Amino acid sequence: MNPAGRKVSEVAEQLLTEVNSVYSKTGKLSDELLSALNFVFQAPLLPALDIIDNRNVTTISCPSGRKVYQVIGTSGTPYICLPSGFYCSCPAYRYSVLLKDDHLMCKHVLAIKLAEAMDLSKSQQVTDLEMTNLIKNLE
Repeated sequence: MNPAGRKVSEVAEQLLTEVNSVYSKTGKLSDELLSALNFVFQAPLLPALDIIDNRNVTTISCPSGRKVYQVIGTSGTPYICLPSGFYCSCPAYRYSVLLKDDHLMCKHVLAIKLAEAMDLSKSQQVTDLEMTNLIKNLE
């Protein structure tokens, strides 16, 4: 990642920390914070917030400690994302994040980051075998 990209990623992480702080105190995001989020994340922000509003982010974990996220997209399609945020099974991740490099993350990964910051992710436990099959079937 180039120096400018690293700086934007640092700003994004700072914003997510601010989301956690503000949301835990007030239960909402200020207009100023939403404006900053929109400036950094742009097009994926509103769909990501819609995903969160619909409680469509689930943390899936298993006894061995592995964890993935399932995000139900705005079309109703479930996508699997890795906790690092460096993978989502949606086409937009491959195109806009990896190929064109014009977004920091897709709306699903952003929804995960925001849901974690606001503690709005659902939880689901699966067996180690079910987790293995989930990971094995990632596209």
